[in-house]
Amino acid sequence: MQTLDIISVNLWQILISLANLLIIFLILKKFLYKPVKKVMEERRQAIDSDYSEAAEAKRQALSDKKAYEEKLSGANGEAERIIRSAVEAASFREKEMMDEARAKADGILRKAEADVVLERKKAEADIRREIVEVSTLVSEKMLRREMSADDHKRLVDSFIDSIGDGDEAE
Repeated sequence: MQTLDIISVNLWQILISLANLLIIFLILKKFLYKPVKKVMEERRQAIDSDYSEAAEAKRQALSDKKAYEEKLSGANGEAERIIRSAVEAASFREKEMMDEARAKADGILRKAEADVVLERKKAEADIRREIVEVSTLVSEKMLRREMSADDHKRLVDSFIDSIGDGDEAE
């Protein structure tokens, strides 16, 4: 029966083993479970804090994105206004330059016309002076010699013809 002693149950040993287990459990609970639980709770709070910070950062990023898009839209509007203003200024300047060019061209034309009129008057004055000189020469020649009525008539006719040829050239 020796084999029965090995298999036999010793109640005191079981109770002592259970008491040891209970003591180890209480010691572990006091010194290990509570600190581990505390570390786990701190860790959970840190994770929750990280999540809330991430949510706040996301909310802030969306807010910043919206503000950026509004500024960009405002900048686009401002750029369009500046471009429109520049085009209007360029159009106004172009009109001014065209008006100035027309005024200068009109001035040049008026001056050219005045110069033509002045040159024409000078030419007419020169022609009159030449006519006077020619008639003076003719008169001198006529006075130096006696002319017959036929000579006189031929001289006047040739003078009239030469004046008529000068008028046609104009």
